[in-house]
Amino acid sequence: MKDKIKFIIKKYGHVWTASYIFLYLPWFLWLERTVTPQSDYFNIHIWIDDIIPFNEVFVIPYLLWFLYVPVSMAYIALRSKKEFYKASIYLFVGMSICLFICTIWPNGQDLRIENLDVNKNIFTAIVGMIYHSDTNTNVFPSIHSFNSFAIFMMLFKSEYISGKFRKPVLISTGILTALIIASTVILKQHSIVDAIGGVGLGIIMYILVYVINWKKLFKKSKKETVEVNE
Repeated sequence: MKDKIKFIIKKYGHVWTASYIFLYLPWFLWLERTVTPQSDYFNIHIWIDDIIPFNEVFVIPYLLWFLYVPVSMAYIALRSKKEFYKASIYLFVGMSICLFICTIWPNGQDLRIENLDVNKNIFTAIVGMIYHSDTNTNVFPSIHSFNSFAIFMMLFKSEYISGKFRKPVLISTGILTALIIASTVILKQHSIVDAIGGVGLGIIMYILVYVINWKKLFKKSKKETVEVNE
């Protein structure tokens, strides 16, 4: 039994990074209580938001986000410790940046449908529940958009998304990612500025985590420092 536990810890011990949830949730909930619709926050709203039509059907991809992110992270965790650590840095540092921005710059939006007919169909009923449970504050950058983009890029970089499955997996997750990001503005949960901000942060974090070779950079810097001292 002891050997089995040791084996599990050795093989899957890297999932300790998921404990980030114990930092994220209290921080997020504190923001939701602190920056409320009655607060003095910066209103994010541009003219493009007004011409984007509302469509309650987009609540489907919006809710799929709650499966897309954890299922993808679980897959990476099961396949590769190295990839999971990179994915964790990408996702969790980015999410912390989102919360930090909302902490130092309280923001929100006024785009929601005021007289939403929640009895129209099941989709409007669900949107109504989302409006009721989720405040219209702490919206920039969009964590929904950032996470969706980040997950897609993680899968794109994964060595385990390969062979004949690579193309269909990337096409399907790419479409899902686009639909989730679109859903944030179509459901009036976010301004398009929030969505662009989320994707922009995703691009920056991708470069920092996957493009820059930090080990090589530090070795070069260390070598140059030694040469200067000599």
